[in-house]
Amino acid sequence: MPDGDPARAHADPRFVHVPVLVERVVSVFAELPEGLFVDATVGGGGHAEAVLEANPGLRLLGIDRDELAIEAAGRRLARFSDRIEIVRGGFDRLAELVDERTEQGAIAVLMDLGVSSPQIDVEERGFSYRGSGPLDMRMDRRQDSTANDVINEYSFPALRRVLGEYGDERFADRIARAIVDSRPVADTAELAEIVRDAIPAPARRTGGHPAKRTFQAVRIEVNRELDQLADALDAALTRLAPGGRLAVLSYHSGEDRMVKATLREAETGGCVCPPGLDCVCGAEPTVKLLKRGAWKADADEVAVNRRAQSVRMRAAEALPRDTERAS
Repeated sequence: MPDGDPARAHADPRFVHVPVLVERVVSVFAELPEGLFVDATVGGGGHAEAVLEANPGLRLLGIDRDELAIEAAGRRLARFSDRIEIVRGGFDRLAELVDERTEQGAIAVLMDLGVSSPQIDVEERGFSYRGSGPLDMRMDRRQDSTANDVINEYSFPALRRVLGEYGDERFADRIARAIVDSRPVADTAELAEIVRDAIPAPARRTGGHPAKRTFQAVRIEVNRELDQLADALDAALTRLAPGGRLAVLSYHSGEDRMVKATLREAETGGCVCPPGLDCVCGAEPTVKLLKRGAWKADADEVAVNRRAQSVRMRAAEALPRDTERAS
């Protein structure tokens, strides 16, 4: 990236990662034995910094797709240089990266999903509906597909599906039709205006910015976030060492549903027996949940960090393997 790139100015020092539910994350990992700690979405390094401070026996493998996040995390975590390694890539590579570094598995895995505030704040990245930027939205700017492809090339049915499935947008049909009829859409400001005008006036008065759900949906589609999350969750659960813990912070209902279902499957071992009866199907649970349900941010945290308002955190601990249980 050229030194004159406007986005680089935001990488130093304004890429400030304010971690959500940081005290809860630290408490989940606080008493773990020494081993590999994987922050699969390291971002600016806020969660990783707090966990490394609290547990000197952990060594970090940080993963992120965004080069600016990698730079920011490297600066923030420099004092732990002998305990950290940061790799650029998607968290769907978690299994491969862990296997390359240890045969014992990870003792801790953290996933803080979605887009970070510094990414949104850089208009040139195209994540924000509040300014004028390119239709980009790539977390990894090495990939070819962008928001422009979704907005200006997807068919009406495909675009409607994205808005409904990934944005929970009840006006997906109207918005998709308005976008298709307005093509070519030039930038994020024009897209936000199209979305706003497509939503009935009474609905625009509640629920925040009217384009919020559309931008969220397009971003998830561009970055294949839910596809990658499914792979990453499976990898994390199979790479956790016995007694190791997984914590996932979600900000979107689709993400949280996937996390909840995956952990439930692991907790029951996929048991298909009727509820309330003893299991006779031979299912073997692989984790225990650390909380029935999800942790949420309290009012004090939401007051200082708006992003915390929608967070749901779920966590689980890996049970001993079958051979260890038998012994």
